[in-house]
Amino acid sequence: MRKHWICGIVSINRNTLKREHCADNVQFCNRCLEIKVIENMKQTNTWHARIAAMRAWFCSVHEKRSYNTLRYPMTNRILLLLYPIFIVLMAELNQDKYPSKLVLFIAEHPTIMLFNVLMSALVFLGALLLFRSGWFSMLMQSILYMALSITELFKYNTNGNHLIMTDMKLARSLKSLTSFAYIKITPRLVLYVSICILFILIAFWFNPKFKLKLHWRKRLLPGFACLVACVMVVTVPAISKPVYALFQVDTKEADNTFILNEKFENNGFLAFFLQTGSENLSNKLTEPENYGEDSMDAVSQYLASDVPELNFTDGVQPNVVEIMSESYADFRVFADELEELGYTHLDSYYAGFDEAASEGVDGKLIVPTYASYTVRTEFELLFGLPVKSLNDPNMPQRMLLTRQQPTIPSYYKSWGYTTAYVHPFQSSFYSRKRIYGQFNFDTMIFEDDFTVPVNTYGEYIDDNVVYNQIESLIASSDEPLYVHATTMQNHQPYTDGDSSDEFVNYLSRIQHSADGLADFLDRLAESDEPTIVLFIGDHFPSLRGDDGIYNQLNITSENCSSLYEQRYILWNNYGLDTSTLPEEPVSIFYAPYLLMQLIDAPRDGFTQTMMDEMVTQPVYSTNYMPTQEANEKLDTLTYDRILGDIISPSALDVLPDPSEETEETGNMITTSE
Repeated sequence: MRKHWICGIVSINRNTLKREHCADNVQFCNRCLEIKVIENMKQTNTWHARIAAMRAWFCSVHEKRSYNTLRYPMTNRILLLLYPIFIVLMAELNQDKYPSKLVLFIAEHPTIMLFNVLMSALVFLGALLLFRSGWFSMLMQSILYMALSITELFKYNTNGNHLIMTDMKLARSLKSLTSFAYIKITPRLVLYVSICILFILIAFWFNPKFKLKLHWRKRLLPGFACLVACVMVVTVPAISKPVYALFQVDTKEADNTFILNEKFENNGFLAFFLQTGSENLSNKLTEPENYGEDSMDAVSQYLASDVPELNFTDGVQPNVVEIMSESYADFRVFADELEELGYTHLDSYYAGFDEAASEGVDGKLIVPTYASYTVRTEFELLFGLPVKSLNDPNMPQRMLLTRQQPTIPSYYKSWGYTTAYVHPFQSSFYSRKRIYGQFNFDTMIFEDDFTVPVNTYGEYIDDNVVYNQIESLIASSDEPLYVHATTMQNHQPYTDGDSSDEFVNYLSRIQHSADGLADFLDRLAESDEPTIVLFIGDHFPSLRGDDGIYNQLNITSENCSSLYEQRYILWNNYGLDTSTLPEEPVSIFYAPYLLMQLIDAPRDGFTQTMMDEMVTQPVYSTNYMPTQEANEKLDTLTYDRILGDIISPSALDVLPDPSEETEETGNMITTSE
């Protein structure tokens, strides 16, 4: 048998070996052939030996693990019983950083830790029933718990906001998120992850198993029952409320970021994550009373009956420019406190902003978010509706039905304007290209679509590039232009710059943006085209968690209202009378109607209603006024336009349906992404 195998090698290699020559003569050398065959046999034997040795090693390890399962039953029981406690401690320790802090939390909140362990045990038992293998079940649960724990750690260190379940919707934008997240692999994090891996390796070696030898079909139902029980604790209010009450989990309502942070301190990571998930699910938007029975009457009762007939004073249709500046905020509201911390001469950073304000008018608008979720502010500007009426979703655009939307840009389009959207970042982030394609923008420009030279400042496209693009759009449009621009330059991280202090780096970016704004307005002032510009920051910046400037300023839920007040500039180049602008702050969703009032744009029953409501309810914001009661009028009108039948008047009543038109190429946007 071995002889035939050798002959086979000879036959396989003969064609190759015939081309080789002996060193002594040109004729084929049989001795060379024999040597080559022997070498091939040795090489083949070596590989076979290695594979055989590896298989033997795996078999011996498997046999040893099987032996360990029987030989060390007590050790295996201890591993199985300890694991739910172990993984809870590791997930919490990753947040607390120091064991002493975790011990204090357990001493102060023993019932919450018991809740965490019981939930962990249910998850582990479910996995154990499904897989039988102890170490594999531990591996699956460890990946889940530590992935969430590490994500929470990075998120809070990045922007001071804690992880909640609705953040999982951003998983599809993971690449975008990692581009500005503060991700730092510390020795402590490596240590804690290593401890988890070590525990799993020990479990792998001792090989604990679910001992009841039940067929997988009999294990399937109880396994899923354990997992479903965990899900029901979070998703079913009739179960979650008494469970949270029993274990003394903090359940106070908290849309305000700082109240959420205080709830995190009370609940710890795991209980906070589960409880806020329950809160978000139970906070699901419901249809207004009587809307389903008679939506026409439910809406019409709130619409203004006295609507003046306006059509732009003297026929002047100015270009309308909205610049929503990323993370732009005037920290001079904390000037005294910052001076005590050593931050002086703040005016120098805001000189360009002050110059622009002196040539126009400034005031305060109340924004619906802090540190993140730009799309909340963007939604209020583009729809003229409050996110409070939608129960304050972090990403309100995800609630939209797939249809043409009754947006503010659609009004301008119906008045003969060219409409444009500019955002110097990825079109896929927050699904903007797909969703905003239904907002009646004629042109949408993202980071790869700019028609002017592009350069960066810090991590992102320079704000001056956005200003230049707006000028280009104005110059290239034969009709008056409505443009909404959401900038990106001042987005986190702020670790790059001339200073090791991220707050100083942030202020440097603000200065660059403000100086560019002043230059931009100076150029528009020389233009013959009447133009009005609204400049507003979307929210205060995302600055580091525990050691960030907000903690240094001792800002809490009791004194955080200033972080939702954003100073705006309204500028024009044709002598527009701005004396009617409100002196007191109003919510930013009213800003589009302020502009319409100033330019005497045509009105309908809905826009007039919103203008009237601005007088009676100037601020409607959960974050700014956490205890504020619901406004049925605003809630009903918002539901109607976002999730309802759009009974209230809108520009869609006169605009053609784009889906019936021929799909165009270039920058023209259709309903497909």
